[in-house]
Amino acid sequence: MFFQGAALLRSPYFNKGSAFTRDERREFKLGGLLPPNIQTLDEQVDRAYQQYRSRSNDLAKNTFMSSMKEQNVVLYYKLIQDHLKEMFSVIYTPTEGEAIENFSGLFRKPEGCFLNIEDQESIHDHLAQWGQSEDIDYIVVSDGEEILGIGDQGVGGILISVAKLVLMTLCGGIHPNRTLPVVLDCGTDNEKLLNDQLYLGLHRTRVRGKEYDAFVEAFVRSALELYPKAIIHFEDFGLQNARRILNKYQESIPCFNDDIQGTGCVTLAAIMAGLHITKLPLTDLRVVIFGSGSAGTGIADQIRDAIATKTDKSREEAAKQIWCLDKPGLLLKSHGDKLTLAQTPYAREDSEWKGQDTHHLLSIIQKVHPHVLIGTSTTPKAFTEEIIREMATHVDRPMIFPLSNPTRLHEADPQDIFTWTEGRALISTGSPFPPVEYQGRRYEVAECNNSACFPGIGLGAVLCRAKLLTDKMLVAAVEALASQSPALRDPEKGLVPDVEQVRDLSVHVAKAVIKQAIRDGLAQETDIPFKKVQESQEGKHGGNKDDIGHDDDHDDGILEEWIREQMWEPRYRPLQRVQTETASRQAKGLLGTASSHRPGRS
Repeated sequence: MFFQGAALLRSPYFNKGSAFTRDERREFKLGGLLPPNIQTLDEQVDRAYQQYRSRSNDLAKNTFMSSMKEQNVVLYYKLIQDHLKEMFSVIYTPTEGEAIENFSGLFRKPEGCFLNIEDQESIHDHLAQWGQSEDIDYIVVSDGEEILGIGDQGVGGILISVAKLVLMTLCGGIHPNRTLPVVLDCGTDNEKLLNDQLYLGLHRTRVRGKEYDAFVEAFVRSALELYPKAIIHFEDFGLQNARRILNKYQESIPCFNDDIQGTGCVTLAAIMAGLHITKLPLTDLRVVIFGSGSAGTGIADQIRDAIATKTDKSREEAAKQIWCLDKPGLLLKSHGDKLTLAQTPYAREDSEWKGQDTHHLLSIIQKVHPHVLIGTSTTPKAFTEEIIREMATHVDRPMIFPLSNPTRLHEADPQDIFTWTEGRALISTGSPFPPVEYQGRRYEVAECNNSACFPGIGLGAVLCRAKLLTDKMLVAAVEALASQSPALRDPEKGLVPDVEQVRDLSVHVAKAVIKQAIRDGLAQETDIPFKKVQESQEGKHGGNKDDIGHDDDHDDGILEEWIREQMWEPRYRPLQRVQTETASRQAKGLLGTASSHRPGRS
């Protein structure tokens, strides 16, 4: 480390504030720049928490946390880690959505990489500023069109990329210096933003078609050329693009779409836990999904793939167990070109519904008698008392998941659902809710939070240097998450583990992803300390990849310990002075920051 004096205090990655030791203050010329009392990180967290609590509302708390992150990264993450359950809704949904809506008005300091469609020739150079080929493990990119249920936010989409990477570090242990948030500014169709003179993005309507596709392609190719080991995470792309982009790239690069795959994974895990309680076989499951955008169809895909994987059914047969509704009502074959690519597999034959009402959710419930009702519509109070009671007359333990975010867009309140079903419903929501009660029974409402799943998936993919992220790897992740459900031990507990357990969850999920990647021959990392993995990769004793990890708890323990050792923890490291000419990029504070020099380019 060769920073000193005020420059060291301005480095968020190295700054310790009042926690610099006496020797460090002397070595790095900090005398006179800090109060004399030396404090521990825990003492700093106590003070920061008091400051946080003094903020008048959640948006002010969100802004306070953003400011802290700009000053001291370790303190920022440690504070959240110590108060995760309380702070989660402030640093992410729903408060982060409000911050994104006010991005231009609250803007103080840029964070992340801003690429715009009117300057495509500079994409490679702009991305190259963020490090050398080994410096970036995980990239989150958004075009800002469908943000957290609040729609098109244009260039403000950079904040969803930033927020997702905060969760990758907080929940998955990915080093904060080794991540890169990106926004693709293609314009915006949000009239409020276009009419706002303070709006910081391109003042034009969204570009679509071939020019848009070329923009995305230029980003993907440049990102992979510059950072060949990085996972690309697509976030909050619009309905017409999210599935199409994922389908285009998922067979050739390691990429992931949390809205489609992450939401589907965590919801499927909740369903699998519910099936354990209800004793219902997967082959008999009937699911109605109200809202068939990226999240809804992503959930449908995961359910379909799980049914096909676990039974003898084809994907087409499995899809018949799922009924999807959107703005026109039940998806039907006759909707033709009005169906998106993702919706088409779930369109029903019109003959099945001849002469029947396909426009109203109640009518669908009355005919289908679903075991699971999922809301991803962003239509508040869509699950009425009549609908819920109708469902409950046909199913003993209905699974009802109002998942729309933010909270004000939920399809139903969990307490109402519990009351209307006389305490029989298994409930999971898209935002945190308090426990519900009925006639003295208390039931914990699980939050179907993607953070229970995607950080572990990303961690596993990063650690094994996966060539691709396959459907089998995602199914393995779902099974690992479902196995940790509190409801498996107590039916009155939530279907999905609490967010406070998320780092342990990420280890279990990452372990499952790594093992499946090895079975599929997609793990490029050769130093995974897992006996059966290494035997299989090296061909020792005729090892069979399909047998990896099925019966050796000792090897599982070794792999789990190795994963934990790779996860970044928010703690202060001792600092030592090095000379400029011998300093690493990390010592120079250049990891995760823009720098001009890159070998081989002017």
